[in-house]
Amino acid sequence: MRFVVIGINDAAQQEELGLRNEELVRVIASHRVFSGGVRHHELVAALLPASYEWIDIKVPLDAVFARYQEHQQEEIVVFASGDPLFFGFANTIRNRMPEAQIQLYPTFNSLQLLAHQLVMPYQGMRIVSLTGRPWHELDRALIEQATQIGVLTDRVHTPATIAVRLLAYGFDNYRMAIGERLGNRTLQRIRQCTLEEATKLDYEQPNCLILTCEQPKPHLFGIPDKAFAHLDGREKMITKMPVRLLSLSLLDLRERNHFWDIGFCTGSVSIEAKTQFPHLHIEAFEIREAGRQLMEENVRRFHTPGIETHIGDFLQEDLSQLPAPDAVFIGGHGGKLIEIVERITQRISPKGVIVFNSVSEASQALFREAIQRVGWHIETESRMALDDFNPITLFKAIN
Repeated sequence: MRFVVIGINDAAQQEELGLRNEELVRVIASHRVFSGGVRHHELVAALLPASYEWIDIKVPLDAVFARYQEHQQEEIVVFASGDPLFFGFANTIRNRMPEAQIQLYPTFNSLQLLAHQLVMPYQGMRIVSLTGRPWHELDRALIEQATQIGVLTDRVHTPATIAVRLLAYGFDNYRMAIGERLGNRTLQRIRQCTLEEATKLDYEQPNCLILTCEQPKPHLFGIPDKAFAHLDGREKMITKMPVRLLSLSLLDLRERNHFWDIGFCTGSVSIEAKTQFPHLHIEAFEIREAGRQLMEENVRRFHTPGIETHIGDFLQEDLSQLPAPDAVFIGGHGGKLIEIVERITQRISPKGVIVFNSVSEASQALFREAIQRVGWHIETESRMALDDFNPITLFKAIN
């Protein structure tokens, strides 16, 4: 199939759409089948030939592409916002129809238009799309302390809800610039404000924003144990910082994507992992209800959004909807270590890794038995002694 994909802005006047150059006028006049969103149709309707067919781009997209297949003998003109290759519909066509031929006529994307209005250099801008997407990439950019973050929004991830999230996790060191209806000389609006101010404003769609870091926050390599909120104030109920860092090293987390922390207690292992490896998708499990509040307090204290918490017996947890982990840390087992290892290995990816720390010969024997039962093997076994505490044995097991 053949497509012509034309990027347009939100201009109020047709002559501002960027469609008045002779080549595009000829393209539009010589075609019969057109496609785009409802807003795009409203913007270009007066420019289309007298007799044309329009295919609305809306979910489910399977229906849209089924309509496209009905016109395999015709070239389809698709209107998209800004640069169609910038989180745009040209990418969708490429993904769904790899063999399709595409002729592209891009214009500036919304973040470029906003930067132009602000006279803000943007060559180092970190780009995050929240349009129909979860928070993960924004969380990652914030934890990595990106100095300039361009954010594409939607009706759920609005400038106000984004500002609320940043403030909730302590990222009050950012300012926000918001552009609404960019490209429309009549309705376009640019505002710059603090995050607190952004939570109280209303916004016109479509909009986008740029976050600018005013002052980086300290980035610790190894969070002090005393800095965490503890279970019932018991400071010993935590994976100690040196052990924590060695455990994360054994897990090879730089090369992993989905990490499970079983028996998280204070959340120290999950939080340290998220701090050092913000790309990770982390699922943290704890049987005690008190763990819920502890994790919530500590993730806010250490600016680590995005850790998913599961409270209850891990052996009874519905894991079917979770992506398979490729790294698992067992911090607590309640005497059911063999059953936990068996359940992990039913879900873990083929090249996954399990790390377990033990302070007793009994739990060491249990872990060795569990690993033998599931047909895995222990790759490394290390011992570490801290102050007057009992030595800790760190196991790394692989398939």
